[in-house]
Amino acid sequence: MMTGLTTALCLLFGVVLDMAFGEVRKWHPLVGFGHLANRVEQGLNRASASRWTGAIAWLLVVLPFVLLAILTLWFAHHYTTWLAPVLHGILLYFCLGLRSLRDHNLPIQQALLDGDLATAQRLTSYIVSRDTDDADEEYLAKASVESVLENGCDAVFGTLFWFMLLGGAGAVLYRLANTLDAMWGYRSSRFLRFGCVAARIDDGLNWLPARLTALTYAVLGNTRLALQCWQHQAPRWPSPNAGPVMAAGAGALHLTLGGIARYDGENENRPLLGKGKLAVAPDIQRAWQLVFGGTLLWLGIIVLAALFLSGILYA
Repeated sequence: MMTGLTTALCLLFGVVLDMAFGEVRKWHPLVGFGHLANRVEQGLNRASASRWTGAIAWLLVVLPFVLLAILTLWFAHHYTTWLAPVLHGILLYFCLGLRSLRDHNLPIQQALLDGDLATAQRLTSYIVSRDTDDADEEYLAKASVESVLENGCDAVFGTLFWFMLLGGAGAVLYRLANTLDAMWGYRSSRFLRFGCVAARIDDGLNWLPARLTALTYAVLGNTRLALQCWQHQAPRWPSPNAGPVMAAGAGALHLTLGGIARYDGENENRPLLGKGKLAVAPDIQRAWQLVFGGTLLWLGIIVLAALFLSGILYA
């Protein structure tokens, strides 16, 4: 187990690595995990597949990597005093997506500002599952802002939360579970039974982080409106965790999100989120700054708490 101060320093180390280097360009662990998950799903998700089949598949692809992380950290801890904290920080770096949110979304903003709608459509298609081929600026800006707000929880705050509780192995567990939910957690005929366990596990792991994320957005933005939107709009959103995050984020930014989104050629009329103007290109950066500011807030609170509990602030 790490001390509170060591955990705080590892958090800082992981975030600094993420902001300095961003995503690993080749052989990213999460990309390799995604390929493995696809192969397991294709092998086990047959017509007779049940929830139990999905549960076994989840254990097959997640448990070995979590156990490997635990064993590696355990051996490192017993080998030398400094190696384990470094490995904790590196594992956090592999699991974080703070800079990648910026790197994937701000080019969309720039393309929209340049009037290059085709490039904006193409870039947006990389980060969302909705149709973007005939999308206008408002639709693309809204899609990007929603993606930043929702993934602020999945790729940043949820990862930080589970790292604080369980160290590098906790971050690995959370991100792998979150990745499987994104791959298997659909209510389609193919995944309704097979992906049910992956979706429920992700819901459980994200329940508290999602609400802490929503509170973070509210504190850093239009607090009153964010809390109102969270209270009144989140229950109408299909996802129990994305609802609070996106409603509070939209209210914090004083934007109206949600509404019509097009999937596989069909319009889906989703509940409205937030209140205020419709999203435009510069709001993409505002959304990312909200996530980045929240990260700094969390780090500041964690470091101060660690210093206080360790007695350093008494000196």
